[in-house]
Amino acid sequence: MTDRHFDPGAVVADARRVDGLDDFGGDSYREPLQRLLRALDQEAQLNEVGRSVLRQRMVDILATRLRVQFFLQRFPEIREEEIVAPLFIVGLPRTGTTMLHRTIAADHRMYAPLWYEVRYPSPAPDWDFTCAGDARIALARAEMAAMLDANPGLLAIHPMDAMGPDEDIMLLEQSFYSFNTQAFANIPSYDAWLEAQDHTPGYEYFRLLLQFLQWQKKRSGQQGQRWALKAPHHLHFMDLVFKVFPDAKVVQSHRDPLETLPSLTSLIAGVWTIYSDTADPHEVGRQWARKFARGMQHTMDVRERMGEDKFLDLWFADTVSDPLGEIRRVYEFLGMELTGEARSEMARWQAFNRRELRPPHAYTLEEYGFTEAGLKVQFRPYRERFVAPRPG
Repeated sequence: MTDRHFDPGAVVADARRVDGLDDFGGDSYREPLQRLLRALDQEAQLNEVGRSVLRQRMVDILATRLRVQFFLQRFPEIREEEIVAPLFIVGLPRTGTTMLHRTIAADHRMYAPLWYEVRYPSPAPDWDFTCAGDARIALARAEMAAMLDANPGLLAIHPMDAMGPDEDIMLLEQSFYSFNTQAFANIPSYDAWLEAQDHTPGYEYFRLLLQFLQWQKKRSGQQGQRWALKAPHHLHFMDLVFKVFPDAKVVQSHRDPLETLPSLTSLIAGVWTIYSDTADPHEVGRQWARKFARGMQHTMDVRERMGEDKFLDLWFADTVSDPLGEIRRVYEFLGMELTGEARSEMARWQAFNRRELRPPHAYTLEEYGFTEAGLKVQFRPYRERFVAPRPG
């Protein structure tokens, strides 16, 4: 169906009506937005829920961009916030990065993006600098509850908490330079266009949003030393991580893709089925296996060019069997002391968020069109370097 539902002008107009704001602070968002809306309209085969929710998501992102510009004009000191030696935790999904990230985020010296913050990076223009006065929190909780009502199985795949630390990929989505929307719908033309682009504008806006969030956290009384960030998305753009954050430190977690890709695919397929009645699990598998094989190769290439001193490798089996030992390695890598207070906070978080508190998650290779032989070929360079045999 082609109509004005996904018309860029109509979507932008609705965003401007949210708060009566008009200044987007530049137009770098325009081309990716137009291409994304066209793909959602013409390719995604969305059902009515998908058309409504994903259009509103685009309006929300644009309204957030207007709010960000409002705060930048009112508080220009936001751009002076220093992002010091951020930690990026990367790896294929299902390699223990979520547990690692949330455990480290329990240390009060770390800034971590919370789910409501990455979904709605800017508060309303009349925000009073308190959590109690922040309408984003109620919005985020309602949205997450609706997602879990539509597909309760999502909780078995990925722990979800509107007030908990989460992936920063939704911050990259704010510039429309991210793969996040492909996790909601089948939009191959946008995917192909996005892979061919220079994502520097996306990462520069990502840095600006981190400055904004850091400023917000300080205004509401939080004090940290550095950011703990996590998203598999960064595997595809590791060169830009160091271009935009030259003093970044990267922890890369490893596990055999044969054990991780089916779980990732099941998560994405579960979301696709919410928004389209024709979602094809095999197509999800094909797209995302290709995407991550490319991303893993990119990061290996960057590591070869840059050297290994900015990277620390962890393996999933070690993270599960000796989490505190692996955390110690991370802190040594960062040059930070793992204090008794930090260890206590981490132990408290892990006790409350044990894996067995969530329902089991079952999947097979065949459900998503995978074969063991096919994945071994697709990920051969990565598996030879980091899986079989494991480097010692």
